[in-house]
Amino acid sequence: MEKKHLILITNDDGIYALGILKLKEALQDLGEVFVVAPLVEKSAVGHAITLSDPLRVIEVERDGNFFGYAVNGTPADCVKLGGRCILPRKPDIVVSGINQGPNTATNIIYSGTVSAAAEGTIMGIPSIAVSIASFTKPEFDFAAKFTRELAEKVLQKGLPEGTLLNVNVPAVAEDKIKGVVVTKQGKGRYEEAFDKRIDPNNRVYYWLTGKRMILDNGNDIDDLVVMQNKVSITPIHYDLTNYKFIQELKKWDIRLK
Repeated sequence: MEKKHLILITNDDGIYALGILKLKEALQDLGEVFVVAPLVEKSAVGHAITLSDPLRVIEVERDGNFFGYAVNGTPADCVKLGGRCILPRKPDIVVSGINQGPNTATNIIYSGTVSAAAEGTIMGIPSIAVSIASFTKPEFDFAAKFTRELAEKVLQKGLPEGTLLNVNVPAVAEDKIKGVVVTKQGKGRYEEAFDKRIDPNNRVYYWLTGKRMILDNGNDIDDLVVMQNKVSITPIHYDLTNYKFIQELKKWDIRLK
């Protein structure tokens, strides 16, 4: 008998998010699906892991049925615990999402969704991060269907060592999707500002705000592709070395005096 695929699902929006429910439903027929996700929203925590506090795991039901395991930690914690402690063996794939809000350009650095997939990659597990480009009106159905098809391909073909797929789906109905493009990470970022406020006890606090800045041109940039109602798939890796600069830096002749 052929062994069933073991699939680990997580996110950074929390275990009660609609996106992770849609993702589990879509992947159910690919194998045995385990959900291990943060108990509460952990957006923009990046690749943080918990070192100084205990990690607690609770079983969660949705609509009266067992859904998965909630962890009082980060998305990366969830992948570590899921892959090493909760699942019966090392999973065949990690799928993180479906995140509400795009994870393109510099957002990738901050994203808990992408970091969860990166943690899977560090553990030697083919991994996918999936986001939908809306915070207010997400259309999860197509994103879930597309992720299922992509996950099946990854299970068949595998991924290069150290590489994950970062997927961003336009927040439109399926009949409005205009194609799929393999993309590069853009350079877009936010022009940030801090809104200074006063709380009821007359204490100052700040709320981060910002305006999205698109800093790229081209037909293969993640931000721009999604704006054209096309699905963006970016192969990314966690090796941050600037190999082009190594030889130049050696010429600086940096040494102890």
